[in-house]
Amino acid sequence: MSRIEPSLGLHYAEPAQLTTPTGESTWLTRSANVVVAISQVGAGTVLSRTEQPDEHMLLLPPGVRARVATPNEAIEAGPESLTIVPPGESHITLLDAGTVTRVFSVRATDLAALASNASTYADGAPTVAPLDDWPMPSDGYRLRHYRLAEYSDPKIFGRLFRSRNLMINVFERVTEPRDPRKLSPHSHADFEQLSLALEGSFIHHLRTPWGPDSAVWKADEHVEVHSPSTLVIPTQLIHTTQATGTGVKWLIDVFGPPRMDFSLQPGVVRNAGDYPMPATA
Repeated sequence: MSRIEPSLGLHYAEPAQLTTPTGESTWLTRSANVVVAISQVGAGTVLSRTEQPDEHMLLLPPGVRARVATPNEAIEAGPESLTIVPPGESHITLLDAGTVTRVFSVRATDLAALASNASTYADGAPTVAPLDDWPMPSDGYRLRHYRLAEYSDPKIFGRLFRSRNLMINVFERVTEPRDPRKLSPHSHADFEQLSLALEGSFIHHLRTPWGPDSAVWKADEHVEVHSPSTLVIPTQLIHTTQATGTGVKWLIDVFGPPRMDFSLQPGVVRNAGDYPMPATA
């Protein structure tokens, strides 16, 4: 079985996959189940979806507001917030210039096809668990808006939110580099992780496990990146990320479908009350 290699999108150094006359520049990177769109936009830019098959997520950084509208409702999303947008038609009008992040499942086939690493998944990803939908919210699909400042609790790991088939971990913005003596190398057996550097510099430490054939062993990699950038970490690859340098550092992790291990921990998924877990859990 061939191994999926890590994908790295250096959005600050590479051309965008999608540009529009209205000022949008969007970099697209995918995993087996997820598409991440990082867009540089001006005030007044409109990001629209007309026949979106499932929910997607909008993450706004500090200093950027947006009006998010569907045929049924509209909200003003404030800076440093997460909004889950229902399937179907939606229009995101940016009220300020900045860099915004959207997360889709690969059912957004038009975006998946444009991803910079689309060819990596041309033959599928046999080691990755399929994209399954978790149960419907009890109150149905609607705009769900979360002000991230309300979910800052140092006693709880990260700031995890889920939709029916996506999960995002919006870590706190930090200014101190990570202690190199307190890293957390680990791997995932059957799901991929997308790590998004939205501010600052990081080193992604990557180790490919040894198999019986020493001819295909690989040396460890220590990949230094700046922002914005996206790393797709395949299954079974040992990894940990280290914030470096001075200034603000902001890292986001994305998964699809939602992680059961996080979801089984009381209080860790901040919007667990909005999205029921599968009955088998």
